[in-house]
Formats: sequence, structure tokens, C-alpha cells
Amino acid sequence: MSQSPTNNSTNQSWGGRFSEPTDAFVARFTASVDFDRRLAHHDIQGSRAHATMLARVGVLTEDERDAILAGLDEVQAEIEAGTFEWSVALEDVHMNIEARLTEKIGITGKKLHTGRSRNDQVATDIRLFLRDEIDTVAAELTRLRQGLIALADREAETIMPGFTHLQTAQPVTFGHHLLAWQEMLARDHERLLDCRKRVNVLPLGAAALAGTTYPIDRHVTAELLGFDRPAENSLDAVSDRDFAIEFTAFASTLLMHLSRMSEELVLWTSAQFDFIDLPDRFCTGSSIMPQKKNPDVPELVRGKTGRVYGHLMGMLTLMKSQPLAYNKDNQEDKEPLFDALTTVQDCLKAFADMIPAIEAKADNMREAARQGFSTATDLADYLVCRGVAFRDAHEIVGQSVAYGIEQGKDLSEMRLEELRQFSDAIEEDVFAVLTLEGSVAARNHIGGTAPDQVRAAAQRAREALAALTAERTPGGED
Repeated sequence: MSQSPTNNSTNQSWGGRFSEPTDAFVARFTASVDFDRRLAHHDIQGSRAHATMLARVGVLTEDERDAILAGLDEVQAEIEAGTFEWSVALEDVHMNIEARLTEKIGITGKKLHTGRSRNDQVATDIRLFLRDEIDTVAAELTRLRQGLIALADREAETIMPGFTHLQTAQPVTFGHHLLAWQEMLARDHERLLDCRKRVNVLPLGAAALAGTTYPIDRHVTAELLGFDRPAENSLDAVSDRDFAIEFTAFASTLLMHLSRMSEELVLWTSAQFDFIDLPDRFCTGSSIMPQKKNPDVPELVRGKTGRVYGHLMGMLTLMKSQPLAYNKDNQEDKEPLFDALTTVQDCLKAFADMIPAIEAKADNMREAARQGFSTATDLADYLVCRGVAFRDAHEIVGQSVAYGIEQGKDLSEMRLEELRQFSDAIEEDVFAVLTLEGSVAARNHIGGTAPDQVRAAAQRAREALAALTAERTPGGED
């Protein structure tokens, strides 16, 4: 038997169509207010712009607009003060705010939703929210890059082993290695700002899916909210989550880079490497082994990378089979996006604080670079310059290394007579290229590890970063 509508309906904003109230479990299961209340500030921001636009086109009177704006200010104040009462029965952040607004200003509050839907409203809120969060991420990324560049400049002459396959390959400078990290982050920074361009498109005005019959002006709303333009297609505007996926893809790539850095930091702080020291404030100890100093910050960043990867896969899977236009599935976009943002911001802050505080153990690095015949390629290059074909030079150096292993000597420790037994092209001047300092100094070209090149690269990186951040004001406007 049909049941008449009653005041027990869990959502009076749309309950008119229904003959019985929503099941209490279903109300809780479908509600999003427990997490989307994080959008409250941006929901009110969008509502202010919407009300202002409606008044400009004559859908609202100026008095109605002013009442709505004043009421929204009061609601905002309650939320900020922590006195706002959130209701699961009202489902989401939008209906909670609208209901409270109506309680405060009466029937005029019900006019705010004219010409819009929760579909375009939530799409707008997320874009406003993500745009602000991207600016916060960009600021932390800038701070990290500045710290890296400064440290690289400071360590431009500090020699360390360069590795391939985690085996000693050739000597490089610590500054050069740090600038490799900086290059990773520079690409990430560009990806982030490029993503922001696609975030900054206005969905509001698309309504539920087809637009609205009211004489709205979406360009006015876009201007009021600082969007570059309105979305072109109403169906796509309410259902698109590409921008959130793109941010999560950026976040995954960034965390992959931070994880690679973390792995090296963990190795370098170990007793087996002992290349750097991290201040105690970024480490923890052991509950049983008093000698331990654990690099927990980089370890945890390395671990959190998988968490962000999971959010990317979750977002892609969420969207992969959705028909146009909006579907309730899209409610599941917020928690992974929110967590990815928090994780990225926390990891960047940790690194931006920690990196400038790294202390290089230059003597240990140099000693490690001295081992493993790291200047063998320099000897081959020397022979080539003496007219020896590279493949022959390669074989000669291989024989020299085998001899060194047998004798327990590095190439630079051998006497001239020992080296000449493998090639009479070797002369006294060979020792200039067999030293670690000579090896790194010889790579004196753009992208090379010579100290002068490292300093020049650091300056270019500093200037490029300044130019990138100068392109936008803190508010994100061109």
C-alpha cells in the first residue's frame, strides 16, 4: 500500500516525488556530507557568484540578492566558528548550507538554487577547491626547488660516486646529483600548472545536464569566480572529472620522483654509505636498539607513494564506464582526491623543510668515488685522444682494471710503468685525468658535472623557477 509523503522524509528538498521516506541506512550510505563539507567555503563562494549573476539578469531582485549574500556570510561564520550543525539527512554540503540559509532568511533562501543543479554546483565547487589547493601545492613545490638549488650550488665541488645499476660508474659532484632531482621537480611543476589551466573552467550554468531556461549569463559568473571561461558543453560540464584524474596523475608522478629521492636518502644515511647526515628532527630512534637513527621521513614518503598510485587507479576506474551525464558514482571522486592532495602537500612540506638541512659528508663521498675504478672511462677517453680506436682503448682499460683488482690498486695509484704495460700511448700526463677532480672538471659542457657547469646550471634553474612563479599572482590570475 502506498504511503503518503510525511515529514519523516530524509530530504525535504526533493521529497515531493516520493511516497515514503528514504531508508535510514540508504540515507547514510548515499550521504556525502561527512567528507564533502570540506567544500563548504567554495560552495558558498560559488553561491555568492550565482546570486550576483541572477540579480544582474533580473531573475532575483537586488534586495533578494543582498539578503542571500548576507545570509551566506552568516552561514560561513557559523562554519568557521564550528557551530554549524551538519545533517546526514540533508545528504551533502550543498543542501546543508541551503537549508540553513533558508532558516535564516526565509523563502528567499529557496530562490538561490534557481537556474542551477547540484550536478553543476558540485562540479564548480570541486574546481574552485582544487584550484586553490593547486596553488598551495605549487608554493610548496617552489620552496622545495629553491632549497634543492641552493644546496646544489653549495655542493658544486663535492665529489661523490655516480652509479648505474647501483654500481660505481663515474665520479660526479653532489651538486650535479641534486640538480638531477631538481630537473624532475621542474617537469612536475610544469605539469601542475598546465593541469590548473584545465581545472579553471566553469561548469556552473550547465544545471542538471542540459542547461537552463532562465536568462543566465555564464560569462559573468566565470568572471566573478576567476574562471578563464565557461564550459562549452553542458553534458560534459557536469560529468567531467578529467581535471581530478589529471591532478592525481601529476601527484603520482611527483610522488614517484620523491620516492626515488627518498630511496637514495635512505641509502646515503646508512652506515654502509654514510654520505649524508639528516638532522635529528627528521629521524626517529628504535625502542630496543639505542644506537639507531632511522630516516623515517623519506621512508614514509616512499611508502605514501603507493597510496597516491591507488587513488589514481581508483579515479580512472570510477570514470571508465560512466554514460553521460552525471551519475551518483561521481560522489566517489572526492575522498581519493582529498587524500591525494593532503598526502602531496604533507610530503612536499616534509621535503622542503628537510632538504636544505642535509649535511654532506664530503670525505666519505670522495673515498667512495675513489673506489671501483670510477675514472676508467677517463683513461679510455685519454687513449682515444692519443689516436687509439675506442674499442681498442676499451679493451686496454679493461685489462688495466683487471690488473688493478689483482694488485689492489686504483688506476690513479698505479705507477706509469704499470700502466704502460697495457699501452705505450700512455704518458705522464695521464694522471691529470685519473684524479677525481680532473675527471669531473673534464665534463665542462652544459649538462655536465664540472663544478663551473653545476653553478651555471643552478643559476639557470633559479632564473627559470623565478620566471615560472612570476607568471601568476598568488591568486592564480595571469
